[in-house]
Parts: sequence; structure tokens; C-alpha cells
Amino acid sequence: MAEKKKSRKIFVLDTSVLLHDHNSINSFEDNYVAIPITVLEELDKFKVGNETKNFEARESIRIIDRLSQEHTLQDWIPLDNGMGGHLRIILRTGVEEGYDAGVVFDSLKNDHKILNAAIALQREEKRSKVVLVTKDINLRLKAKALELPAEDFKTGKVKDSLMMYSGRSTIEGVDSEFIRGLYQEGESKSITVLGKENPANHFYVLKNCSSSALAWYCGKEKAIQRVDKVYASGIKPKNAEQAFALHAILNPNIRLVTISGVAGTGKTLLALAGSLEMRNQFEQIILARPIVPLSNKEIGYLPGDAEEKVNPYMQPLWDNLNFIKNQFSENERRRKVIDDMLQQGKITICPLAFIRGRSLSNCIFIVDEAQNLTPHEVKTIITRAGENTKVILTGDVRQIDTPYLDEQSNGLSYVIERLKGHELYSHVTLEKGERSELANLANDML
Repeated sequence: MAEKKKSRKIFVLDTSVLLHDHNSINSFEDNYVAIPITVLEELDKFKVGNETKNFEARESIRIIDRLSQEHTLQDWIPLDNGMGGHLRIILRTGVEEGYDAGVVFDSLKNDHKILNAAIALQREEKRSKVVLVTKDINLRLKAKALELPAEDFKTGKVKDSLMMYSGRSTIEGVDSEFIRGLYQEGESKSITVLGKENPANHFYVLKNCSSSALAWYCGKEKAIQRVDKVYASGIKPKNAEQAFALHAILNPNIRLVTISGVAGTGKTLLALAGSLEMRNQFEQIILARPIVPLSNKEIGYLPGDAEEKVNPYMQPLWDNLNFIKNQFSENERRRKVIDDMLQQGKITICPLAFIRGRSLSNCIFIVDEAQNLTPHEVKTIITRAGENTKVILTGDVRQIDTPYLDEQSNGLSYVIERLKGHELYSHVTLEKGERSELANLANDML
């Protein structure tokens, strides 16, 4: 009884949190975690299928089942997070006093049952602070309207998306002799020009009044090396940022590359062009992107067979591939090479839902629109990489199409924040649009 009177924090988890990360119940240290019975009902509905949310639902159910083997879930049972946390299922979906979400919002749908469960627990645990945790922004607003504290699930969020690592820097006032030597020798072991902090595989624009050079800090060799603007499958970088991105893609020692930037900066085009340029080093190029339904139309409701359903979502990848092909004439050998690779299955375009469970060896794996993935999904993808596999993630963290992710919690931001400075990894943020003047106007002014 003494434990029950002790003041504590109780976090009530919404279904969206468990579908985002099945291990979320272990992320609240020594605090208490409560799950409304309605959440278990929703997990039961999500458990069937091959999408990531279905996997997360199944894993969440297994974790709760394992914890409850020697307990009843109506009592607080210990979590196995090693920090003293406890778990309980809330059975109540109505309230006897105070606000009733079903009455206030004129319906008792599942979201409102979850709100009522949290409110009932708040009335029961008067000495504790009860907080609803959900990825659903509107549900957080409804909770606060009912005087129930609510917050986002913050595990996996980066600190500040505005200060996100860009992968490149500009250094002014560099000695002209250093720049001349870099052009002549290709590299320099004198890295003092870079300052005290030298993240591995970071890119630099070195400038003085009369000259400049593009360079990068090679973490493996501990040296500054020159970066040249080179062609890749008929595509030449149009600015320094694109030259940096293509350099990272073509570098065999860098196994994971992320490229972020607004629409029209050339992220997908550079990834594909660089991959085609390295076609002899790998057996296959796999292009993938998450399927995010538009206008609430799930893929199952679209007409046609499986390939016809997927093609509309994959069209941007086909567009970039066709753009590269059109750099060459009809009879040119390099164009025929691309056609042959497509026919032989050496270039494959597929939705990410088909990747789970596969081991990707001896290939380049390009994931477009990676900002629409959760941190756990991105980890799942990267851990698919086998021997001689390179992974390239592209996306725009300011253009997220899924309701439970934002600039700080999406998988692309998570990778950039956690892996920056590692010798196997490189990142470049593209800022200058090269698609057209109209596209740049839209990005700048709309």
C-alpha cells in the first residue's frame, strides 16, 4: 500500500506510440506506463499484414504477453527495462465525474475511449501526474482541452531540426598556397586549416580572395582531399553541394550516404546517376520508396494488379531514370546498357514493404522519400545490408506526408543526427534548386 501512495508519473500510451516503436513501453525509465484496453483492441486489428505497422503491432503484443505471464494486467507489473518501471492495462472507457470525452466530442470512438481511460486514471491516481503520450497531434489537443496533460513520444527525436548537420562548411581566408598545393597534389595532411573539429567525411569549400577549392576530410586517411566535379552517367554536378553528394556516392569506402534537400535539388537524380556509374562494382541496383497513400486512397483500393497498383507511387523514380537515359542518343551504347540492366532485373524498382526479411548483398540500395520512414524503419532497412552493399537515403525533412512524423522524429533526421562523423557514413544537404526557375520560386516564396 505504501507504493500506491507514493507520488509518481504515469504515462498513458496511445496506439500510435506502440505502432511507432514496439519497445516504447521501456522508454520511460522508472516511471509507470498505462495502456488503455482500447489500445489492445486496436493492436489486434493491426497485427495482420506485412507493413511495418503490422510488425510493430505484433511485437508490442508479444512484449505485453511476456511481461504478463506471471501477473494480472489489472495490477502494476514490473517492466524489464532495468530501471524499475511498471505497466498496467486500464479497463475503464468511461468516467463517473469530470469531463467525458464521448459527451464533449459527441461520439465515443476509440480516441475518445482512450481519453476517458486516461481521465479515469487521473481521477484515481490523484497523487500522481498522469500524461497522455501520443503521436497524434489532434488527440494531444483534445486531451489538453479536457485538462489532461499530453505530449509527443520523444524517443528518437533529434534536438533541433533547424540546426541539423549539413555535411558541409565554408572556410574563408585559406592561404592561396594551400589551395594551389591541393590542386597539384590532390590532398594534404596539414589539417589545421579546418579548425579543431574534423568530422569524418565532412565537405568543405575553401576560399580566399583570388581562388577556391572543393575538398573533404577523409576520416580513413586523416587528410584533406580535393573534390572534383565529375560526370556520372551523363550527369554533371551543377554546384558544389551536388559535387559533394556525387563524391560521397561514388566513394567505395562510404557505405551509407544520406542526401537531404528541397524539391528540385537533384537528390534522387544524383543517387541514381552515381549508382549507374558504379554498375560494374555491384550486381544490382534496387530503388525503393515508401508508399504513402494520397487522398486517403489505400493501395488496395486502386485498380489493377500488384504492379499496376505500385507504379503510380514509383513514377518519380522512373522519371529520373528516363532523364538519365535521355542524356544519350538512341544508338549510344550507354543507353543500351541501361535498357539491358532493366531487362535483366539488374535495376529493380519496388515498394519498401517488399524489403522486410530480405538480405541485400552486393547491391546499391536507394531509398527515396526517406523522411516518411520512422527511425525503427530506417534501422530495419540499413540492417538488411549484407556484404558489398551501399545504402543511399534521400529525402526532404520539411516535406513529410505521414501524420505521426515531423522534422525531428522522422527516420532521415534520426540517421543524420546519430551517424554524423562516422567513417562509413557521409551526409550532404542540398540547398540550391536546379530543376527550374519556377521550381526555385515556389520553394522560396510559397
